[in-house]
Amino acid sequence: MKTVQLNIPDNFELNDIDFAMIVASKLYEDGRLSAGQAAELAGLTKKTFIELLGKYGVSVFSTAIDDLHSDIANA
Repeated sequence: MKTVQLNIPDNFELNDIDFAMIVASKLYEDGRLSAGQAAELAGLTKKTFIELLGKYGVSVFSTAIDDLHSDIANA
């Protein structure tokens, strides 16, 4: 596992959970991590991660055309 050190000014008022969720939710939104992987990165359970996604402007539902075609084919 990689460790990243980042200096964040105090006036940003960004706690560790917010920072982890911002990074994990963006990687999830971009399709680079599954919900489970993103939850692990954020240090949360999958359930908690999914519940918090909306707070960070990310939908749990994928709207990619290929995903929709796959869902229809598997229905």
